[in-house]
Amino acid sequence: MNYNDIIGTIGVGLILIAYFLNIFSFIEKDGEFYFLMNIIGASLACYASLLINYKPFIILEGTWAIVSIFGFLKVLKK
Repeated sequence: MNYNDIIGTIGVGLILIAYFLNIFSFIEKDGEFYFLMNIIGASLACYASLLINYKPFIILEGTWAIVSIFGFLKVLKK
């Protein structure tokens, strides 16, 4: 397993764990922890996609990270 695979796996893993924890009500879908896991996970997955120059996932994960940042900021304003 090379560097970009490790980074991508960690990133996607964080996104999936956040989703799992949310679906089974271990964390709140509008909670800071949920958004932080998505921001970090999507950013890592986006970076891994940049390393291999795979544009569809750069767009997908970059967008996911940006939307999660906006969600996180919304939560902080409450």
